[in-house]
Amino acid sequence: MQAAAKTDVDHSAERALIQAAQQDRSRFADLYEANFERVYAYVVRRVRDRDEAQDITADVFHLALKSLPRFEWRGIPFAAWLFRIASNEIADRSKRIARRRAQEREISFETTNDRGEVVAGIDEAERRGRLFGLVERLPRDQSRVIVMRFAEQKSIREIATALGRSEGSVKQLQFRGLQNLRVRIGDTNG
Repeated sequence: MQAAAKTDVDHSAERALIQAAQQDRSRFADLYEANFERVYAYVVRRVRDRDEAQDITADVFHLALKSLPRFEWRGIPFAAWLFRIASNEIADRSKRIARRRAQEREISFETTNDRGEVVAGIDEAERRGRLFGLVERLPRDQSRVIVMRFAEQKSIREIATALGRSEGSVKQLQFRGLQNLRVRIGDTNG
């Protein structure tokens, strides 16, 4: 019975700290001090990199301070809210890292450290960029067919359905579009 009363007192003290911080942002330091070690321990166990854990923990408290006016007390410890923010930050950071690595692999064609191969990857990316610029300058219907067929990898039938045209018409637009691209590529290379 006494333990339950102590828990209620602890929550009321925490609730008072939260309300004070919502009124005066400088009072957030009390919440920070009370929860920093728990949040840092939670993050470091999940990312297993000290520098990254420090960055994420800083981001968690920055976001908590920013979102504090919208925080509503529901009888759950404030740390639970911080853990949810931390969990979201860890997931977001993992997604960003995965996207960046995928982009790096695409540009470098998953090469080793051979500088010539990395440069070739960059050249390929620039070539693709020029090609897409040329596709955009094609007549509208030809450009749409080329993009749908080769960038979106749709079948002739899918394109015909999407554009409300016959399959023969789509094949003709694709043929003329590719011919025009060959001419334009020849003009840019010559």
